[in-house]
Amino acid sequence: MRVISSPRVSEQAVLAALRDAFGAPSLRTAPTPGQFVVDLPGGGDVIHYPAVLPHADVYSVKVSPYLPDPAGPAVVTAWTMLVSLSTGQPLALLDASKLTVERTAATTVLATDLLLPPGARTAAVIGYGRVGRAHARYLRHLRPGMTVRAFSPKGVDEADDGVQAAANLEDAVTGADLVMLCTSAADDVIDPRALPAGTVVTSISTNAPGAREIPPAAVEALDVYVDALTTLQVAADLTRAAADGWDPAAVRGDLAGLVAGRAQGPSGERPVYFRSVGLGIEDAAVAWAALYNDNAMTKGQSR
Repeated sequence: MRVISSPRVSEQAVLAALRDAFGAPSLRTAPTPGQFVVDLPGGGDVIHYPAVLPHADVYSVKVSPYLPDPAGPAVVTAWTMLVSLSTGQPLALLDASKLTVERTAATTVLATDLLLPPGARTAAVIGYGRVGRAHARYLRHLRPGMTVRAFSPKGVDEADDGVQAAANLEDAVTGADLVMLCTSAADDVIDPRALPAGTVVTSISTNAPGAREIPPAAVEALDVYVDALTTLQVAADLTRAAADGWDPAAVRGDLAGLVAGRAQGPSGERPVYFRSVGLGIEDAAVAWAALYNDNAMTKGQSR
């Protein structure tokens, strides 16, 4: 089994891997597995992200421990293992810390590219840490003509990747065709109901209990899409909206449906909301792409 501690993969390869994974015919008949959590004695937990990647003939699972430390910051790691479905043997173990950032941003941008009209011109990124910067980077890859504004309470370095720093949240969002929420907030960041019809809002939120970035009361006024239907059981804003009377059957489509062209497009009458929580199929696809890249580099070096 190969252990890859510093996996590398290009934006183009990540996007291609996710398109292939979400476009797989198997997703039409079998639901995309969600994540599940195992609580640890004394605090902390381990989140598991399982998936099958049929075209690669592999099973994948990413494990991400959260280990509190009373003396300092919690320990958070992530590792993805790929197992051959032909031999049952492990093929590779990859450090997934950076890969998780890549797949999170690429999933959002892949969805928004399918939800935005061709003429969309301006995007706002709210929250500009590693994940926010990755969102901007992937958006530039798929929509190079779009202007990207960013706002973060910690400030935005425009030289970092050419984004325009917004003075405040309102300046960032006003007039934007796309608003990508990339915060670690535990409560509402914006209310999409205040945005024009057709504006696309995305949210990744965090795994903290009850964390959300929009008000649950806003959900019924939006055209809602999700990365997978299992997200309806996990995302705090959607579960709370359902508890308050919103019908989850109103979801217009998931990412597999968008990629395959089966999902209905936005109505044009309301803001659009894409909610993702992170899926094992994303981790599997990106890990497989990184393993392929590592094999190619190793082969090239051995010549």
